[in-house]
Amino acid sequence: MDEVQYLDLVFTEKSIFLFEKNKYILNVNSGSTKIKIKNWIELFFNVKVIGVNSYRPPQKREKRGKIKQIMKHQMRYKRMIITLKPGYSIPLFPFK
Repeated sequence: MDEVQYLDLVFTEKSIFLFEKNKYILNVNSGSTKIKIKNWIELFFNVKVIGVNSYRPPQKREKRGKIKQIMKHQMRYKRMIITLKPGYSIPLFPFK
């Protein structure tokens, strides 16, 4: 299986609201595809995935120098919203 770089779970107000609906938000490597992520989640966490949605967060702006030039840089990750079948869950803190 191809290498998938799993970065982390996202903990925001929106993501915590989605936890209740059995949806999880993950930051993953920007080269990862939905199919790779779905297969990886099912194998690693032993759950059934219904759907995977992805998006790239908006670009960040930096101000540099005395002239305050605004520079943009792209995010190096994607956000994936993983929807699981009812009855399955991903442990939020798997290791103690």
